[in-house]
Amino acid sequence: MTESCYCPPEAGKTACDLRTHDFQRPHRVEDACPECGIVGKSIQRQTIKALLLVSLRQLQDEKYIFCRTHACPVVYFSADGKQTFTIEQVRERVYQKEPEAKDVFVCYCFRHTLGDFDVISSEERIAILDNINAGINAGQCACDLRNPQGSCCLGNVRNLIKRLEKQPAVSSSTDI
Repeated sequence: MTESCYCPPEAGKTACDLRTHDFQRPHRVEDACPECGIVGKSIQRQTIKALLLVSLRQLQDEKYIFCRTHACPVVYFSADGKQTFTIEQVRERVYQKEPEAKDVFVCYCFRHTLGDFDVISSEERIAILDNINAGINAGQCACDLRNPQGSCCLGNVRNLIKRLEKQPAVSSSTDI
């Protein structure tokens, strides 16, 4: 198999006889981040306009996608893969990029961080969740503009609570 022709492994390591006019390169995976290769989620233009730190003149008439991959520096990219915007070019720190940072917002509209949920009781976590739900029901959220992923953060909050509830309790120094 040669890297230049994408022959199957059974072709061996020698160059194949594939005629160039018959050869087609594999297509780029649609909506895959050009940096990490993971398929992202379509994002509304208004979200990108609200959150980019760069001149909006840089935006093309193109579909944009959110990359939620933790280890990837790209936050938004164009569907054609030619344009990317990284964590340094976004107004808010992105929870999906820093899921362990205590001071990164999990809920952007009502300003709750991971640290808010980390050292409180299950009942207090549920109270925060109820407060977020009340705000949503009152029409006070603007996740499409404030949340870098461009959609409701409630799923992130619920997943965080589930993750924290599964962790073993940390013993305090008075337990020794």
